[in-house]
Amino acid sequence: MSMTDPIADLLTRIRNGAKARHEKIDLPSSKIKTGIAGILKKEGVINNYRVIKDDKQGILRIYLRYEDGEPVFNEIQRISKPGRRIYSGKKTLPTIKSGYGFAIISTSRGLLTDVEAREQGVGGEVLLSVW
Repeated sequence: MSMTDPIADLLTRIRNGAKARHEKIDLPSSKIKTGIAGILKKEGVINNYRVIKDDKQGILRIYLRYEDGEPVFNEIQRISKPGRRIYSGKKTLPTIKSGYGFAIISTSRGLLTDVEAREQGVGGEVLLSVW
């Protein structure tokens, strides 16, 4: 069975794992998921991630982060979906919760946060927001 939106699946697994207070979650690996996990680690949303090689595509293991027993994020949601792509130019990049959150943008220079995309002067597809 093929998956229509693997990024939405990643976010749902992170939300469900955090709600259930799991230490880690496992999901099928891909370059885009690994890139998103790298940004989430850099921004402090998750503790760490690792790609475990197996005979197929590999497994992405994400170690969730909690502070005082609560997940460090309030909300993580998909913006651009397969049925409705959302693109933003360099002058119209979104600001999430007045700068308390961040968006992940897929640009011609790779995956960037909204702040990094503004600094580099590039726009792209707004994949998701976290706050």
